[in-house]
Amino acid sequence: MLALLRTFSWQELKRHPWRNAAAVLAVMLGVALAFSVHLINQSALSEFAGAARAASGQADLEVRGIAGRLDEALFARIAADPRVALASPVLELNTFVRTPGGERKPLRVLGIDALVAPAVTPELLPRPAPGSDRFALFAPARLFLNAAAAAALGLDTAPQAQGGSAAATLQLQDGLRWVTAQVAGRVAAGGTPLAVMDIGAAQDLFGRGGALSRIDLRLATGVPPQAVRDSLAALPGVVVSQPSDAALRVGSLSRAYRVNLTVLALVALFTGAFLVYSVLSLSVARRAQQFALLGVLGLTAPQRRWLVMTESTLVGVIGSALGIALGAALAALALRLLGGDLGGGYFPGVAPHFQWNGLAAAGYGLLGVVAAAAGGWLPSRAAEQLPLAQTLKGLGGAGQGSRARRIASLGLLATGVALAFLPPIAGLPLGAYVSVALLLVGGITALPMGVALVYDRLAPLIARRPLPLLAVERARRVRETAAVAVSGVVAALSLAVALTVMVASFRDSVARWLDVVLPADLYVRTAASSGNADSAFLPPGFVDQAARLPGVREATGQRLRALLLDPARPPVTLLARPLGEPSRSMPLVGDALTAPAGRIPVYVSEAMVDLYGARPGQALPQLSAAFEGRPAFFVAGIWRDYVRQTGAVLMDLRDYRRLTGDERINDLQLWLTPGADARATQARLRALAQREGGDAAALDFASAQEIRALSLRIFDRSFVVTYWLQGVAIAIGLFGVAASFSAQVLARRKEFGLLAHLGLTRREILAVVAGEGAAWTLIGAAAGLALGLAVAVVLVKVVNPQSFHWTMDLMLPGLRLAAVCAAVVVAGTLTAWLAGRAAAGRDAVLAVKEDW
Repeated sequence: MLALLRTFSWQELKRHPWRNAAAVLAVMLGVALAFSVHLINQSALSEFAGAARAASGQADLEVRGIAGRLDEALFARIAADPRVALASPVLELNTFVRTPGGERKPLRVLGIDALVAPAVTPELLPRPAPGSDRFALFAPARLFLNAAAAAALGLDTAPQAQGGSAAATLQLQDGLRWVTAQVAGRVAAGGTPLAVMDIGAAQDLFGRGGALSRIDLRLATGVPPQAVRDSLAALPGVVVSQPSDAALRVGSLSRAYRVNLTVLALVALFTGAFLVYSVLSLSVARRAQQFALLGVLGLTAPQRRWLVMTESTLVGVIGSALGIALGAALAALALRLLGGDLGGGYFPGVAPHFQWNGLAAAGYGLLGVVAAAAGGWLPSRAAEQLPLAQTLKGLGGAGQGSRARRIASLGLLATGVALAFLPPIAGLPLGAYVSVALLLVGGITALPMGVALVYDRLAPLIARRPLPLLAVERARRVRETAAVAVSGVVAALSLAVALTVMVASFRDSVARWLDVVLPADLYVRTAASSGNADSAFLPPGFVDQAARLPGVREATGQRLRALLLDPARPPVTLLARPLGEPSRSMPLVGDALTAPAGRIPVYVSEAMVDLYGARPGQALPQLSAAFEGRPAFFVAGIWRDYVRQTGAVLMDLRDYRRLTGDERINDLQLWLTPGADARATQARLRALAQREGGDAAALDFASAQEIRALSLRIFDRSFVVTYWLQGVAIAIGLFGVAASFSAQVLARRKEFGLLAHLGLTRREILAVVAGEGAAWTLIGAAAGLALGLAVAVVLVKVVNPQSFHWTMDLMLPGLRLAAVCAAVVVAGTLTAWLAGRAAAGRDAVLAVKEDW
């Protein structure tokens, strides 16, 4: 019997390939997109974790400075601890290297003790090039590159190279000047571009005498790492972590991005589940008498249910198989062309290789099958519960259970609203995701109520107009069928509306935020990020000299620092600049507070509130630990930051200099006098940099308008995939409507023939069919718009704050939403008209004579 059911199901799919193509396509795209996103991110994470393991080697613990710097005196104290078998000092610098063509490229430089490091981090062991002095690893200004660095610079560090790379000279940035070093060999460590050199040589070359970045520890046999970790963590300005925490920090940083991207990729799969439901519901309705006849001949109710479930499972199996193959191809192509970033910027410089994951393939394939089976569950129940005698006579059981369905729909909607208020779970808005799903399912199952609500009131108004009345009356009388036919469109449109509102709200908030944070006329930058801020900076006194240049009305500087407040989380960015009036100089959320006497005011980003519990009016002990003497800070306000989702702290530059004595500046803001020439001012600043012994090429210039335009252009480009997914989802939904109309109008040839006998022309019959399409898709568009706006509120007010720790204002792009809804109605009307042409010809008239 099971083989017979499978044969029936397969033959049904073969007889109506186009009707099922939309569902198969949706399942395929959903599985392909989700699987490809998983493979890309997994490959990038694996590559980054491998590089982190190579850099940390066999260390049991890492000791780092909260502010990125340790004193050498601390190394002697830790190395003398009897619980420590081996201590390896490391100086880590993120700087830039200048290529022969004059281009700046990021380079990570590690200064190590070559006598100790091989026992802890063997992959960092310098290997001199053939012909080089074997003591080159101890010589001043000698670099050993990994394969990624050599490839980026066009050098050959292979062992068989005869000289070649050993004679290459590189220029590394230190402030505004370039220091020179020679390539002496290679290291085996993988990952991003990396150079290794003797720690003393690195301190001398970059002027970091007495400074360390971290200390790698190998503990004595039998010593529990946690006990040593707890005791060392009590040291001032120190964080202690395990080497694996580096990969975990990046993983936690990108997790929300990866999860949201995967959820977005599953939009097509979600739509596919509704299309499977739509296709099979209409198929069951069309074959109701066949099912009844099979039931009379001995096919039991459970067997009828399994017959429909087998059809939905076959759709899922075919779609999932195609989706896994397509997803693997997309992932391999994306890794080759785009790297592992996917626009998020979480894996800069990482060039991951494609890594197949059979378990993930099976999981996403199973997800596609489950989605298709879920879409077929209700139609299978309808086939199981068919009243055999009534169905054979052409009488259905319509309306049975309608009250229960209404209660269930309202219950789903209410539950969805309630779940939206749940806090994040494990740092992810899981409640909000379920809320969105329940809102969509509840809204779509409530479509029959919407049809009745609208068209029961519309029908009396058009009672004297026959053609519109025919279209509206059919929508009223077969409201369940209408709801099923447009369910795919509603699912796709609601998600498209939600994403459109979310992106528009985000873009509008970012644009207004840029207007506040870009008050100056001209900006000068030396560091690409806070990670490079200690190697690319302006010398002390540069700001004051720039302020005295002709054409400059005012000049202020900003210092950036990366602070590792929690070893389990990515670093927080400290920004120090003149604040002036905080309510004007920063995008505050709420009012600024006045710091009590003896307390230093700081302003935290929204991420600091979620991640570190910073609250206005309270102290910030995590920040105090980063400074000697543990000064007392006071959280004076919260500001909105759309750049650093890991958290940022803003303080006045005078307070920062008083606490640290650090006079360096990374960014320069210039207000020009009226009529001043910006290009002439840039030339004077370059000349000033050269007089200070620096290189003018190390300065990057941009106006506020250029930064704003570039930021918004990057924003728009990063959401291109979102718009593409919206279009794909709506197209699949309309394809499902076309397939539904085609199946229905072919089954209504007698009806069309009767209308022709009653005097309606072919054009009028097609007008009725098009009117039905308009009536159905109009209610679908209205439902999709309403559901989409509800989902948008959840995305803007819940998902984004819980995922990325920033808020935004809700903004409705009315014209764009109206255009999308109008396009859906027009497309639905057109597809109905095209489908009706095949059934409104001469054979429809002849179909009236058929004797069944």
